Amino acid sequence: MKQRTIGDTDVSAIGLGGMPMSIEGRPDERRSIATIHAALEAGVTLIDTADAYHLGGHDEVGHNEELIGRAVREFHGDAGSVLIATKGGHLRPEAGNWTQNGDPAYLKEAAKASAKRLGVETIDLYQFHRPDPAVPYADSIGALAELLDEGVIRMAGISNADVDQIRQANEVLDGRLVSVQNQYSPAFRTSEAELELCDEMSIAFLPWSPLGGIAGASDLGTTYQDFATVARDRGVTPQVIALAWELAKSDVVIPIPGASRPQSILDSVTAATIRLRPEDIDRLDRSLATA
Repeated sequence: MKQRTIGDTDVSAIGLGGMPMSIEGRPDERRSIATIHAALEAGVTLIDTADAYHLGGHDEVGHNEELIGRAVREFHGDAGSVLIATKGGHLRPEAGNWTQNGDPAYLKEAAKASAKRLGVETIDLYQFHRPDPAVPYADSIGALAELLDEGVIRMAGISNADVDQIRQANEVLDGRLVSVQNQYSPAFRTSEAELELCDEMSIAFLPWSPLGGIAGASDLGTTYQDFATVARDRGVTPQVIALAWELAKSDVVIPIPGASRPQSILDSVTAATIRLRPEDIDRLDRSLATA
């Protein structure tokens, strides 16, 4: 597995997004654990989760964190290099209803609760999940700075952030911002400016829903015919070409495709072996410009 870097840590060029294992349509636990173990066996060393990945309701909070923490501990191989990234500040009080809480005191307690659910003393990477319009952004990020200083988290990141928020977060964190997790895919390219800034600042950019989300991933080759054509030429799926296209954008890009089946993540990791030719990238970019 090719490697990329988050902060001071090398991780696999393709990560695993845990969300589909815990929200609506979640599989049985055995299949989820098999998916996580298949990813680890394939060399994936970055797993992304959040305390809000659950069906809704207080009793469900942290379902995905507990699942991933347990699966990694039960893995039969060496999981010592696995980086588990989690997030706080986004809440799901009930199914279909998402809210934000960027209160610094809340974020600090949420991080400690996440560490407990993951079964770790220190969280490798903790990310502010989504800006809360009721709380100054700098105050929320200040909580991450305190968590770093206290040793509750080892690295800090942000999610769903714009260019100004990336710059502000890095300033509040005294240059310690290591990652930005934004939506990015052939279907959603409005984070180009944020990706370019991360490249300039050498901050890892983690595309979420890199295949267009649960609903759009299966139709990617139909929606974007040029991705399907390049995929046929390479003998891979259009989804693999989409991930390879994202990897080609910059060395700071580390896609985190969600999966709930072993075969899905095993297909995704193939993208790390694909080197697109300049003419392929140009073709794909031009096709998206006219989409």
